[in-house]
Amino acid sequence: MTVIAPQSGTEVEVGVRPGGGWLKRRTRRKLTASGWTTVTFALAIIMFFPFLWMVLTSFKTEGKAYTTPPAFVFKPSLVEFNGVLNTAGSPFLHSVLATGVSTIFVLCLGLPAAYALSVRAVPQWRNTLFFFLSTKMLPYVAAIVPFYMLAKDLHLLDNVVALIILYTAFQLPLAIWVIRSFLVEIPRELLEAARLDGAGTFVELTRVILPLCLPGIAATALICVIFSWDDFFFAYLLTSTRAMTVPIFLMGFVQSENLYFAQLSAAATLASLPVILAGWIAQKQLVRGLSLGAVK
Repeated sequence: MTVIAPQSGTEVEVGVRPGGGWLKRRTRRKLTASGWTTVTFALAIIMFFPFLWMVLTSFKTEGKAYTTPPAFVFKPSLVEFNGVLNTAGSPFLHSVLATGVSTIFVLCLGLPAAYALSVRAVPQWRNTLFFFLSTKMLPYVAAIVPFYMLAKDLHLLDNVVALIILYTAFQLPLAIWVIRSFLVEIPRELLEAARLDGAGTFVELTRVILPLCLPGIAATALICVIFSWDDFFFAYLLTSTRAMTVPIFLMGFVQSENLYFAQLSAAATLASLPVILAGWIAQKQLVRGLSLGAVK
């Protein structure tokens, strides 16, 4: 477009941004966002497909599980679930006992320890924290021989008590670090107000700090549940029959002569349910903790 300069009276060419440029950039951004969304959904489907196929296979009979090509349309059956439930009672009970008791012990011991290392910091608290962290640097395989000898001398081989002790000991350092990270974020003014009102250590810990750090406790409990429920290393080396847990029970379906895909899928589906339920129950507190951290 040509305009006349007011001072010189000469004609000057003034460029005008075409109206379609902004529209093209907006369309390009939408296409880019749609492309990334499609890629994300595709990756999610790829990652979720093995679990979905395991669940589908669990509702098949052994004959249908071996068909080639695989059968996507079939008549669901609960035969394999019935077979697994008839034999999996003791392993599931042992896993629930080892997981539940060790998680309770970790939370009961980790919360006061994190309180002593954050709110009412003890002397040399930094060295104590790094000592806890250093215990996680020891490979499990390097410590299994002393653990095995101690369990043998204490008559704890093939006993759930040995698993409870090991799970508690190995998860406690991480639990202290996680819970402490939440306790550090609690406003000190709130604690000072509680102390001015006459709250002692026990009241301050149970009525003030505990409700505020529920997201951290939920996250810690979920980590402990996943670690204990999925543990195979200690359960395989320290138990055999009387204290068999779910991972050892699942290994029994993998044999050199044959593979029972439908039974293994049914057992694995049932074994996944407790962890899924624990994550679903702790979801509200976990989301609350993430949102709280984002606001801060």
